[in-house]
Parts: sequence; C-alpha cells; structure tokens
Amino acid sequence: MTQLDARPQAGDAVRGSAPADGGGGRDGRVRGKGLGGNSVGLTGSAVIGISTVAPVYCLTSTLGSTAGEVGVQMPAVFLAGFLPMLLVAFAYRELNKVMPDCGTSFTWTVKAFGPRVGWMCGWGLVIATIIVLSNLAGVATSFFWLLAGEVTGSPSVAALDDNKLVHIGTCLALIAAATAISYRGMTATKGIQYALVGLQLAVLALFVTMALNKAGSGGADFATSLDFSWSWLNPFAVQSFAAFTAGLSLSIFMFWGWDTCLTANEETTGSDKTPGRAALIAMVVLVGAYLATAVAAQMAVGSGTTGLGLANPETGENVFSALAGPIMGSGLGVLLFVAVLASAAASLQTTFIPVARTVLAMSTYEAMPASYAKVHPRFKTPGRATVVAGIGTGVFYTVMTLVSEHVLIDTIYALGLMICFYYALTAFACAWYFRAELTRSARDLVFKGLFPLVGGILLAAVFAKTLYDMWDPAYGSGSSVLGVGSVFVIGVGLLLLGVVLMVAMERRSPAFFRGEILTKETPALVVED
Repeated sequence: MTQLDARPQAGDAVRGSAPADGGGGRDGRVRGKGLGGNSVGLTGSAVIGISTVAPVYCLTSTLGSTAGEVGVQMPAVFLAGFLPMLLVAFAYRELNKVMPDCGTSFTWTVKAFGPRVGWMCGWGLVIATIIVLSNLAGVATSFFWLLAGEVTGSPSVAALDDNKLVHIGTCLALIAAATAISYRGMTATKGIQYALVGLQLAVLALFVTMALNKAGSGGADFATSLDFSWSWLNPFAVQSFAAFTAGLSLSIFMFWGWDTCLTANEETTGSDKTPGRAALIAMVVLVGAYLATAVAAQMAVGSGTTGLGLANPETGENVFSALAGPIMGSGLGVLLFVAVLASAAASLQTTFIPVARTVLAMSTYEAMPASYAKVHPRFKTPGRATVVAGIGTGVFYTVMTLVSEHVLIDTIYALGLMICFYYALTAFACAWYFRAELTRSARDLVFKGLFPLVGGILLAAVFAKTLYDMWDPAYGSGSSVLGVGSVFVIGVGLLLLGVVLMVAMERRSPAFFRGEILTKETPALVVED
C-alpha cells in the first residue's frame, strides 16, 4: 500500500472515528457511520452476494423466458450478460479500494460527477431494490403455499395463495421477518445465509447431475432431449438482434445483486480489498451455476415449446415446478421447491442491506433527512432505514396487488432500466475518477479505465434499447397509458420521481448540492498491488 502525492487516507474516516470537526467533516472526506466493523470475512461477504442474487429463484423464473427468446443459445446469452457485469465489478473493486464507503454507487458518482448525478444514481439503486424486495416477497409467499400443498398433498392448501388476503398476509409476515433479521446486524445475516446458500447450491448440483443422467434416456418426458453442442455457447448464432437484446436484458437481471458485497464494505474485514474480491468470487460461482443448469436442462428436455421444453409458455414462468418430478422424482423433487423458497427468502433478507446502507450514506452526507443516519447502538445497523425500507416494501406490494396485477408485473419489468442506469453510471464514474492515473501503468489503464468504460457502454446500450422497447404497449403485461406502454410510463416515471425528490432535498439541504459535503476534489488513498 503506497500513498501517492501526500494524499490523506480516505478510508481512515470509515474505519475509525469521525474527523475532528465532530460532524463527519465538511472537507469532503468519506465519513464513518457507526456500523459494526469486521463483522464479515471474505467467504461471508461472497455468500451474501450470492444470496442477494437468488440463483435458484432466478433460474426457475428466467430459464423459460430466455429459452423462448434465444432457444438453445441460452448458455451463450448467460455468458453475454455476465460480461458487462464482470467489467462493472472491476469498477466497483477499484473504487472500493480508495473509498470503502457503504454508499458505494451514490458516494462514488458524487465524487466523480457531482451531487446531482450522484443523488440520482443512489435513487436508482434504492428504487430498484424496493421493487426487487416486493417481488421476492411475493415469490416467497407463492412458493411457501406451493410447498405446503406438496407436503400435505392437498391442492386446497396450495390454492390458498390465490386468496388475496391470505397471500398479502403471508407476504407481510415474510417481509417483517426479513426486516427483523436485517435489523439485528450482519452477524445474524451471515449465519442464516451460509445455510440457505449452501442448500441452494447443493440442490442445484443434484438437479444438474440428475438432469444429465436423464438426457437421452428416452421416454415421453424426455423425447425432446438434445445432445450437447458447442454452438450453444455462440452468441452470434441467435436468430435476431432483437431476440439477443431481449435475452441479454433477462440475463443481466439474473446477475443483479452481487454489489451487496460492496455495500457491506464498512462491516467487512479488510474493507478496502475484501468486498471487491468477494464480488468477483460471487460472480464466478453464479455464472458457473447458471451455465451448468442451462446446459443440463437443455440436454434433458430441450428448448422447445411443447411438453417439458424450456420455452413452453405453460411452464416457462416456473421451470423447476415442471421439471422437479420428471427429473428428480416425487421425493427428491420437493427439494427443488424448498430451494426456490429458500432462495427467495434468503434474497429477501439480504436485499435489505444495499437499500438501508445506501440511504444511511445519503443521510450521513446530508442528501436525505438526518433521521435516516441513525445507527442502532447495540446491533450497529441502520435501524431506521431498514425498518422504513420494510414498511415501504410492504405498502408498495399491498397496494399494487390490490389495485392491479398488471401494474405490479410492469413495475418488475421496469426493474431492468433501473439496474442498467445505476450500474452504468458507477462504471463511468470509475473511469472518470481515475482518469489522471490511467497512464501510470497497464494495470491502471485496463482495470480503472478500459474495463469499466466498456462495461458502462454495454449497459448504457441495453438501457437505451430497453427504453425504446418499453414504449410499445406489447412490452410487459400489454397495458398502456395514452397509447404508451405501461412499463415505459412506470420506468421513466420512477426516475422522474427521483428528480422531484432531489429538487425537494436541494431546498432542504443546499450544502450537499453546492458540493460542500462530499466534493469532487477530495483526496483519496491509492492502493497499489
């Protein structure tokens, strides 16, 4: 570790006490927030990142739709979606080395591009997370009653999920439980996640093994099985560019959430290096699990639209529900239901981490009301921000469920817009922040400049294409507002809501927006490997 140009260590304010002015300082340095330091190591951080992504849930809900878009090129599209995420992960790693701040995207983009761009980047992360939380709660609820029906052998028990009052009540109970666990701190979170992530990966490994054994075995269920072909890994074999971009958008969603490793940086041992390494480990584990499952499932049942084919629209929304019995048998098949429920429940709990800590950071730097900067004295967590996120999620899901299922579906479709928005901004922030250092070495040029820039451009392109596609009412649920697709209205409307809230906060906290709290010129620590 070498300090260049006599620059003070920005990480000091994170790991130690607040600066001498007692308020965190108006010198633009990153501020300590009172979170519980050294609560999570490398393995725990990687596990939390994997859990937030919810691999088993993502696979059961996305395998069918992706196969429907790109056919047998599904593994190639998974690889294509992995590429921009990997490049952006390098940007997160480099920024975290010099500014291990739990505000991550918000803090970094403020320092690169100024307070307004940074505020909107933080808003993109917060609103995306709220949407995901509500969706995860709904999925966990549905699989809870589906599993209960399987265990009891009673269709009437499984049908309770169709009762709106029962569904909403169960959903709120799961949200409350996840909020309570997150409220108690990273130690409680870590212990539960080891078990739930281990269960997910073990069941996936069992499914892959049994699917490969079933491939080519004959019988009515496996009449559409395929022999493996290396062409499945060729993205250029996708039938059209429109199909490729649609599949790529789904693939990018499947990797979203790994940045939770970075959001927990102030609570991680070795906060400047460990979170970045954990994010890369999580990404490698995820892409390996996705490729293995996609290949095994295609070999077993193919990607057709009939029978057990992955693209069959009758089973595409929940592939594992259709494949559990035929591939794993009635006994072991229940494990897949358990794994999906565990995946959604685990992700529901860890997804509170990024939203609560981003809000905590925004409040600490006076970009949001000061009340959200409170940290629980015992659990060392952003207690108020966590509780408010839980309440907001519960209210949002309840209102959307009661008002319109179509609106809820379209809100989920708009999620991809938010993900690309704040990931791309963070990637560009990395290249811009380190622009003066890119000529110092080949490593700096590649990891601080080239990789983040290419990743940001790829995600910005997906953002633009998604925005264009959303205009069509056929996108999402098929509903529209004055002839414009509902997904477009919701996606753009949520971003504009962020602009309105930002203007309101600018009147309340002008110092932050004048660049007096967190400045572009703040010196930072350069870490050399």
